[in-house]
Amino acid sequence: MEVHHVTEAAETFTCNAFLAVGDRTTLVDAGAMDGIVDEIRTHTDELEAVVMTHQHGDHVAQLETVRDAFDPDVYAYDDHPARTHAIDDGDTVRIGDEDFEVVYTPGHADDHVSFVSESALFSGDVVVHDDGAFDYGSFGRTDRAGQSRERLIESIRDLLERMPDGGSYEERSPSARSNGHSPRDAAASTASGADRNRSAGVEHMYPGHGGVFHGDVRDVVQTALERAENREPKYPDQ
Repeated sequence: MEVHHVTEAAETFTCNAFLAVGDRTTLVDAGAMDGIVDEIRTHTDELEAVVMTHQHGDHVAQLETVRDAFDPDVYAYDDHPARTHAIDDGDTVRIGDEDFEVVYTPGHADDHVSFVSESALFSGDVVVHDDGAFDYGSFGRTDRAGQSRERLIESIRDLLERMPDGGSYEERSPSARSNGHSPRDAAASTASGADRNRSAGVEHMYPGHGGVFHGDVRDVVQTALERAENREPKYPDQ
């Protein structure tokens, strides 16, 4: 699947917005970057759909501008003037060339959903790879009104249960994290070629903030869950 980070050049605060080009060219989150329409048009003349992970301002500010430019179908969990299709937990949406399951993942936002396929995860803000607070497994903030660390933990657990599991290395364990190396690095050094094939699962993570990640996405999500469960603060005053 061809995925472009279309807010990567933003100079103002915005989420990551991703354009998946394929048999159903889709924008995941609209972001808050002026000029996003022009950026989309560098990759495609037609946008068939927009799917929203949630409706915080940095994810939704440019939604109506995108709608006016391309007239796409708009999928969102909560009501919005631009929404054309409501989505709920367990639904299936087509993004690019793949079918994604909708997973309801509140805690950071009451209307938050994630999208998971056999190979990719659009995680919004529930889980990110790196965000300045943690590298290799972080999670959405829950220190503001209406947010809940407990509900976020439940959501990450649900997400892990719903992610396709291509198998896992026998060497992967909590002790592998304690030596300063990620479990995927430790496992890769000893696992056979057959083991690597079995461990494929979800290999592409497109989060709402921080960097895109390609590798063992399940392990990144598991690391984020452990940090959240251990009540590790994201910020000094949290």
